Amino acid sequence: MGDALRIAVVVGPTSGGIGRHVHAVVRQLVAQGHFVVVVAPSATDDLLGWRATGARLVTTPVGESSPAAVGRAVSSIRAAAKGVDVIHAHGVRAGAVAALARVHPLVVTWHNARPARWQRRLVHPVAERLAARASDVALAVSPDLLARARQAGAGHAALVPAPAPEVPAPSRVPAEVRASLGVGDRPLVLAVARLEAQKRLDLLVDATAGWASRPDGPVVAVAGTGRLAETLTRRAKTVGSPLVLLGRRDDVPDLMRAADLVVLPSAWEGYPLAAQEALQLGVPLVATAVGGVPTLVGDAARLVVPGDPAALRTALEELLRDESERARLSRAGVQRAATWPTLAASVNELVGIYRNLVVR
Repeated sequence: MGDALRIAVVVGPTSGGIGRHVHAVVRQLVAQGHFVVVVAPSATDDLLGWRATGARLVTTPVGESSPAAVGRAVSSIRAAAKGVDVIHAHGVRAGAVAALARVHPLVVTWHNARPARWQRRLVHPVAERLAARASDVALAVSPDLLARARQAGAGHAALVPAPAPEVPAPSRVPAEVRASLGVGDRPLVLAVARLEAQKRLDLLVDATAGWASRPDGPVVAVAGTGRLAETLTRRAKTVGSPLVLLGRRDDVPDLMRAADLVVLPSAWEGYPLAAQEALQLGVPLVATAVGGVPTLVGDAARLVVPGDPAALRTALEELLRDESERARLSRAGVQRAATWPTLAASVNELVGIYRNLVVR
C-alpha cells in the first residue's frame, strides 16, 4: 500500500450527495492509515460529522463570497496545507478558494454544473477558470464536466466516478415503512433531493397534478430539505399533486425499498447518489437524461427529456401500471450497479493520483 500520505480535503457547502460521497472517501482514506485534515464550513460538520471519519477538522467559510469570508477560508487552507502531501478540493467553489490560497499539489474534483441561483451563476465561470488553471489534476464525475474543466483551462483532466457509500442493511421491512408514512397499499413514488431549483421538483409536482384525486391514491414523497419547501407545498395544493415533504431523513435506503418507483427530475446531475442507490436496491428509476445520468444508468432506468412534465407524467403512469416492466427494471438496475466501480476501488485510484503528484 505504500507509506501513509498527509492529505488536506477542502469542501464547500454541501447538504446532499456530494457531501456524503466525500465523507465516505475521507473515512476510507483514514481507514487505510492516511492522515486527513478536512477544511469545511461548520454547517457541513453539523450535517455530516467529519470527526466521525477520524479526520482532523478545520472549520472555515469555504464557498462564501464576501471578501472577509474568502480571506478567512484562504488563510485556513494555507495553514492546513502546511506539511501535507496533497490538497484535494471537492467542487469548483472549493477549488477556486484553494487556487487563491496558492497551495500545491492541488487536485480539484468537478462535481456540479453551473448553479441555478443567478447570483452564483454570475461568478461561476470565474471560479471555474481559477479552479481549472490552478489544479495539478482536475477530476470530473461526468463527461460534460470533463469538457467544461478542459475548456476552462485544466491542463490535466480525467473522468472519475463518485460512488455511493455502501448501502446499509434494512432497519425496517417495507410494510413497516409504508405504514409509518400512511401509504398502506397505495403506490409510492419517492424522490430524494434537496429542495432547490436544480432538482426540478416543481416539474414533479406538475407531472403529478390531479393525482390527489385518483382512485388508487398514489403518494409522491420527497426526502430532503431546502429553500423551496413552502413554494412546492403551495404549488402541489393548487394543482392537486399528492406531494408529501418528508424533510431530512436518515433512512433513505429503507424509504427506497418501500417505494414502487424512485424519480429524479433534475435539470442536471453528475453521478447522482440517489440514482446509484435506487439501482443497487433494485428499485425502478425514472430520471431525466441529463449530465452523467445516461452514462451511469444505461438502459437500466426509464429516461425522459428534461423540463417536460408531460413526458415525466407518462413515464411514471406507465410504470405504475406495468408491474412486469418494473420487475424488469429492478433486475436490470441490480445488474447495472454490479458493473460500477466500488468506493474502495475509487479511493485506491485517488491514492494513486496523489502518489504520482508527490513523486513528481
